Amino acid sequence: MIKIGLLGCGNVGHIIASRPDIVSTVAVYDIVGERVRELAAVCGAAPCEEFEEFLNHDYDIVVEAASVPAVKKYAEDILARGKNIVILSVGALANEDFKNRLIEIASAKGRKIYIPSGAITGLDNLKIGQITGFKKLLLKTTKSAASLGIKCNEKVLIFEGTANECIKKYPKNINVAIALGLAAGRETEVELWVDPNIDRNMHEVIAEGDFGEISIKVSNVPSPENPATSYMAALSILTLLKNIDSPIIIGT
Repeated sequence: MIKIGLLGCGNVGHIIASRPDIVSTVAVYDIVGERVRELAAVCGAAPCEEFEEFLNHDYDIVVEAASVPAVKKYAEDILARGKNIVILSVGALANEDFKNRLIEIASAKGRKIYIPSGAITGLDNLKIGQITGFKKLLLKTTKSAASLGIKCNEKVLIFEGTANECIKKYPKNINVAIALGLAAGRETEVELWVDPNIDRNMHEVIAEGDFGEISIKVSNVPSPENPATSYMAALSILTLLKNIDSPIIIGT
């Protein structure tokens, strides 16, 4: 069974640590000490309130389930210490210089950076864009008015442009777009909609190229303990970890 260090003790962290049939959670770290102690008591992991203490534990991979700022603050040190990392808050990699630094460190240390599918599906086949290119790669995301803190009476388009432009205005709502771009090898065009009549996040991916057309629709059920979190995102990390050492590789 794979041994993990869990960076982030929020809702996603709890979902991951609650599956000892899939992962053995050796150590947990968060900047909020109360969260650390609570999750450690639940899963039997070592509670770490200092990052250096967290890095000193013996595990196979760090699982980031915290935030974009946490990735920017800790990912370089994690890789430099010779540890693999799963990055859920992939919006951090929208910064090209930061992404390239992580790649350089990982290559030098012989380590891996894993990007789970998160709140979307179909990333495996979208990687064909790295070979043949896409004529169109569009992400249409629709969120509830409450989740974005916006008041409206009908469905409204609030942003249209590139993923890198979107992250400047809506930094907490861009992980899916960045993951798509990393998979496809090109920047994603984004439409961000707000709808007062829905209670879940909706994602539609439209890709066109010489291969034909791809259309993917995902309706994310919120996590039971935190409506702001996609349950699918947490499950995608567990699935990645479950299959990381499998002799059979499914998908591209």
